Amino acid sequence: MDDVNRTETGNEETGRWKNFNSWIKYYFNYECYMTFLSGCYSCKWEAQQKKKARRPLCCCSLRERLFYPWLITSFCLSVFLLFTWIESSNEYNGFDWVIFLGTGVWFFWSLVLLSFLGILATYTTLLLVLGLLLCWEKQRLHLHWYHKILILLMIPFFSLLLWILLTYWKERWLTIGLSLQILAPYVHLSSISMMVLLSWPVAIYLIHLEGEARMRRYQITSNGRRRNTCCSMLMKLRALQVAVGLPFFLILLCLYVVPFGTHSPCLQEREKLAPKPTFFGHRGAPRLGPENTIMSFEKAVEYGAHGLESDIQISIDGVPFLMHDYDLTRTTNIKEVMPNASSRNPSFFEWSFLSTLNAGKWFSDAWIKPFFHMKPLSEADKKRARNQRIAKLTDLLKIAQKEKKLVIFDLNSPPPRHPSRKSYIHLVVRVILDSKIEQHLIAWLPGSERKYIKSKAPGFQHVGTYYTLKELADENITRINVDYKRLYYNGLREYKAANISINLYVVNEPWLFSLVWCSSIHSVTTDNIKVLNEMNYPYYFMTPNFYMFLWVFMDILSAVFIVSIFCFHWWRASQSEKIRQGITSYTEASSASLQNEALDTLGTTGL
Repeated sequence: MDDVNRTETGNEETGRWKNFNSWIKYYFNYECYMTFLSGCYSCKWEAQQKKKARRPLCCCSLRERLFYPWLITSFCLSVFLLFTWIESSNEYNGFDWVIFLGTGVWFFWSLVLLSFLGILATYTTLLLVLGLLLCWEKQRLHLHWYHKILILLMIPFFSLLLWILLTYWKERWLTIGLSLQILAPYVHLSSISMMVLLSWPVAIYLIHLEGEARMRRYQITSNGRRRNTCCSMLMKLRALQVAVGLPFFLILLCLYVVPFGTHSPCLQEREKLAPKPTFFGHRGAPRLGPENTIMSFEKAVEYGAHGLESDIQISIDGVPFLMHDYDLTRTTNIKEVMPNASSRNPSFFEWSFLSTLNAGKWFSDAWIKPFFHMKPLSEADKKRARNQRIAKLTDLLKIAQKEKKLVIFDLNSPPPRHPSRKSYIHLVVRVILDSKIEQHLIAWLPGSERKYIKSKAPGFQHVGTYYTLKELADENITRINVDYKRLYYNGLREYKAANISINLYVVNEPWLFSLVWCSSIHSVTTDNIKVLNEMNYPYYFMTPNFYMFLWVFMDILSAVFIVSIFCFHWWRASQSEKIRQGITSYTEASSASLQNEALDTLGTTGL
C-alpha cells in the first residue's frame, strides 16, 4: 500500500514538474524574445515579462512617431541603392578603374561599395522589423539615440550617392531598365507570390477590425448614451479597413492583368530566336591573360572570338603599340624600373624602352586580380603571363591575319607636343598596309579623315558610332559600335530594320548577354569571352505560351490561396466569437440564476 502511495505521489510530482517545466519554458522563451527585441531596438536588456493587459497599437511617444518616417526613408533609400548597384555589376571593372585613376591603388572598390550598401540595408531593415515586432507585441518604442544618429547620418550619405549617380552616371540608370526588361515575367510571378504571403497578415488585420466593428455596433444598440462615440469609432474602423484592404486588392488585380502590358525580349518563340551573337575580345581575353598582350589575344582566339579589340597609342619615335591607360602604372612594372616617370603618358616613351617593360607580372603574381570572378591560372599560364611584353600593332595584325579575325581598335590621339600629333592617323594606316593584312579584316572605328582612309585603304570596313541612319547612308557605313545601354532605346530597332550590323560594348554579365541575344544583336565586345562562349541558350528565355500557362496558373492558385486564407481567419474569428458569446450567455444565465435564488431566499425569509 505504501509503495502504491509513493508511486502515486511520485507520478503526481512528475506531472506537476512537467507542468511547471512547460510553464518555465513558455514564459522564459517569451522573456528572452522580448528582451532581445527591446535590447536590439532600445539597448535596454532588462527582462520583459508578458503582460496580460496590453496597450493599444499606437504605443509610442510623439517624438518616436515623428522619427519613424526617417527610419522608413533610410530603409527605402538603402534598399534602392543596393538594388541599383547589384544590377550595375557589368560596370564594376570600369568603376574600379575610375577609382584607380584618382587613388593610384587598384582594388575591388565596387565590391567594397556593394558590401557597405548591403550592411546599411540590412541594418535599416533590421531596425524596421524590430519596430514592427514591438508594435505587434504592444510594447512602447524607444529607439536608442545611437541608432537615431546613425539613421540621420545615413540619409545625407544616401542622398549624396543619389546625387552622384544622377549627375555623373546618368546612363547607369539605363542598366536598371535593361535588367527589368529581361526579368519582367519573373518579377511579375514573384510579386504574385509575395501578395499571397502578404495576404496572411492583411487578413488577420481586416478581420480583427471587422470584429471591433461588430462590437461597436453592439454597443450602439445596447448603450444609447455612447451612441455618438461608438458611431465615430465605427467610421474610423471602416476607414482603416478600406485604407488597408482596397490598396491590397487593387495591387493584386493589377498583377493579375499586368501581363497584357508586359514586354520582354526574352519572351518569344524558340524558332524566332536570333543566332548567338559573335564576340570581339575586349583587349583580348583579359580574364585569361594580361590585357593587350599576345597571350591575351591568343586566348581570345582559342575561345572563339570573331574579332579582336584593342587600344592604340603612338610612341615618341612613331611606333603604334597597344595600351589602354593614360600611364603605365597598372599594367607594367614601370614603378620598379623608373618610379619617377611612372605617371608619364606612355606616348612620351621610346619603343626601345617600352619593349623592355614587363606587362604580365601584375596579372599573374599580384594578390588582387583585375576581375573579382577571375578563375585561378594554371602554372603554365602563370609562367607564360610573367613573360608578356607590351605588344605592337603589328603583333596584333599578325595574329588577325593568321586566324582570319577582324580587328577593331580605339585610336588615341597623341598628347600635345608629340611629334605624331597631326599625322598619327596616316602613320597607323601606313603600318596596317605595310603588314599586308587583308583589308576587309580591319574594322575602322576612328571617325576622323574617313575620306583619306577610303582613298588609301578602300577595303577597310568602316564602323560608325551612334550616327543617324542618314549619316550612315552618306558615309556608306553598314556597322555601328555603340554602348550596350543604347539597347534601352527601342532595342535599336531602326538600325536592325535598315540592315545595320550592331556591335555592343562592353558586355560581361551572362544576363546582359542573354538580353542582347534575345534582342537579335549581331556581336558584342566582352571581357568574359570564356563564360559567354559556353552559353548555349539565353538565360531567362521563355516562350509566350509557357508564360501564359504560368500566368493563368499563378492567378488561379493565388486566388484560391488568398480566399482560403481569408476564409480560415474568418472561420477562426467566428469560432472565437461563438465561444465568447457562449461564455457571456453562461455568465448572464448564472447571474440571473443567482439573482432568482437571492430573491427566493428573501421571499422565504419574509414569509
